[in-house]
Amino acid sequence: MPWELREHAGRHYVVLFHYALPDDAWAVELSEAVPGAGMDYLPGAALLAALVPDEDPGLEPTVRVCGSEERVVPYEIMRWFMEQVADQVERCRLAFAEGGAEAAE
Repeated sequence: MPWELREHAGRHYVVLFHYALPDDAWAVELSEAVPGAGMDYLPGAALLAALVPDEDPGLEPTVRVCGSEERVVPYEIMRWFMEQVADQVERCRLAFAEGGAEAAE
């Protein structure tokens, strides 16, 4: 599962991408990173999760707030996360359009 790491105000955040088979959608998750082996960071528990349907472009992507406790997400990190979600939406819709064009031929 690929992820991207970003540092902001001394904290590290991760955006993780994986396929959520039960939802037929790509999941894009934001978490605060946790220290791993050496100087590496790994994804922690999700703060936010977006589901981006890739089977039907008519379905809207959704964003879910994870967990029951109140947590703060800095504005710049939220913007970065939403840019990643928007990019995933574009990739899915483009792939669907290309697949639909191939099926029609």
